[in-house]
Order: sequence, then structure tokens, then C-alpha cells
Amino acid sequence: MTQVSETATAQQAAQQIESFRSDVRRLRDEIARVIVGHEEIVEGVVIALLSGGHVLLEGVPGLGKTMLVRTLAEAIDLTFSRVQFTPDLMPADILGTNVLIEEESGRRRFEFQRGPIFAHIVLADEINRATPKTQSALLETMQEQTVTVSKTTYELPQPFFVLATQNPLEMEGTYPLPEAQLDRFFFKLRVEFPSSAALHTILDRTTTKSNVHAQKVLGGANLLELRSLVRQVPVARSVQDFAVRILVGTHPDAEKAAKVLGKGEKVDRNDLVKRFVRYGASPRGAQALLLGAKVLALLDGRFAVSCADVVKVARPALRHRLILNFEGQAEGVSTDDIVSAIIARTPETLPGTARS
Repeated sequence: MTQVSETATAQQAAQQIESFRSDVRRLRDEIARVIVGHEEIVEGVVIALLSGGHVLLEGVPGLGKTMLVRTLAEAIDLTFSRVQFTPDLMPADILGTNVLIEEESGRRRFEFQRGPIFAHIVLADEINRATPKTQSALLETMQEQTVTVSKTTYELPQPFFVLATQNPLEMEGTYPLPEAQLDRFFFKLRVEFPSSAALHTILDRTTTKSNVHAQKVLGGANLLELRSLVRQVPVARSVQDFAVRILVGTHPDAEKAAKVLGKGEKVDRNDLVKRFVRYGASPRGAQALLLGAKVLALLDGRFAVSCADVVKVARPALRHRLILNFEGQAEGVSTDDIVSAIIARTPETLPGTARS
């Protein structure tokens, strides 16, 4: 009886995985009808979407960041709003504000007028062109998924997903995002210049009469079911320990790292971390590592996470969570290089421990 039950459970899990892969494949294929190239960017956005996190897209203007977000919104049957961040944008322009309403009876009352943040998918376009005061308006919405105005808290629609684009900080008229807001982004993805072949395809699609739009292939309820399945994927303790040791490896303070790893355990400090990192990644980084790895496992047809899955999502999950010191900023050190060095020096299993 037990063997029959285990077989039925295995078959059910296999069906859920196949359904998951089919839904994601349809979503990615629909996006590919509009977006040329950027396969890794699309994969990163989809992973974050299925994990329940937000995404920060960085790249120079004209690379299709906004188009990617619009296409994603078109392919999912959810409400969508776009906020153009500018230096004169105020928090109330995003969240909403109380407006004085006069009724027919002459009685006056305040009524809350909801801002564009009240949507399932929100595009924060060129987020680093707004002042820090306005940027901070997204802190509560991205973490608690609520909006508080005049002592009243309003729930945001579910699922809620913020996709923000930003220009490189070296460009004119940009403000650096505060560390607290950067940490709330699940992934930071860098949009690179397309290849020559992709440029030809882009020109063929955008300089002719044809105008391709994505069709809706996924619903909100379906997306919530996919997110629920991601949370059910088991993670072996050894794999979780690997993710923890990568996260601890981002911290330059060896004593604090030793407390996390355990007393008497040697901490292999990376020279790049000691030289250039001021603050390491927060526990949100470890959450992003495991949730992103779970999505990758499902996409690969597995109901178990491997260390290779953790490695694959490490750079987009950690690159924006490392705060460089003055020397690192002056020398233009890449946080991707630091994360790569940490991964290279972090063994999948510690000596003397069995791999489960």
C-alpha cells in the first residue's frame, strides 16, 4: 500500500513539473515573438516572477528594457501600470493621495485616490532619475506589498511584481538607489548590447509594416499556482549549507562569518572581499539563491535543487547586494568578479561531511 502511494505521489509530482515547464515555455515563447535576443535576461525575469521577487534591469537607453517589461505584461493576464521616474516626481504620484470630495448634500469627506502602484505588474521606468525621497516610496510596497497613507494601510493586488529599469550611474541626471531598496530586488540583470544578427532581426521587425504584440498565455491564478509549486521543491541540507557559505563569503568581517559557520571552523577569506567589500549580502540574498535555484530545478525537470542551480543564480542574486568600499569604487571593481571568486573558493561540501 505504501509503495502504491509513493508511486502515485511520484507520478503527481512528475505531472506538476511537466505542467510547470509547459506554462513557462509558452510564456517564454510568447515573449520571444517580440523581444529579440536577451535570452538570459528573459530567463532571469521569469525566474524572479515565479519566485515572487522583483527585478532591476540596468542598461543604456535603447536596448529594449521597457519593451521587455511591456511584453511580459501583455503575455500575462494581469493589470499593468507604468511610472516614468523624473526628478520632479513625488511619492504621492506613485502611491496615491487623499482627495477632498464634496458630495451632493454639501458634505465633504476625504477619499483615497489610488496611484499607479496599485497594479499587478508595475514598470518603474528609469527609477534612478528620481530623487531618493521618491525612490523610498517603493520600500514598503516591495517588501510588505502594502501602501500606508494617513494611518490607513491598503493591500496591493496579488500577484504583485515590480520591474524597474535604470541607467548606469555614470549617465547624466541619475541618483544612486539606496542600499535598502537595492536589497529588495530579487535579481539585478544587466542588459547588454545586442549582436549583429539580433540587430538585423530587430530592424526587420521594427522598420516594416508588421507590428507584433504578445498574446496572453498565462493568468494570475495560474501564476500563483506556479509560485506555490516553487515553494514546495525540497532542498537538501548540504545544498542549503552551500548557499549559506556563499552568502557568508561576501562579508569582509571574518569574526561574524565564523559565528555563522560555527565555532572552530576556519573561514576562507577571499582577498577581493577583504580589499574591496564594505558590506556583504543580507539574508535576502540567501533567499534569492534558494528560490531561484528551485525554479531552475523545475525548469530542468527535477524536484530537487543542486549546487549547480545555486551557482547559476548567484551573480544576479548577489551583484547588487555587495557594497564596495572607497578603494573598490575607485578601482572600478566588478561585483560579478567578486561573486565569481567567492564561488570558486567555496566547496560544495565541507571536509568531513557527507553529501546528502
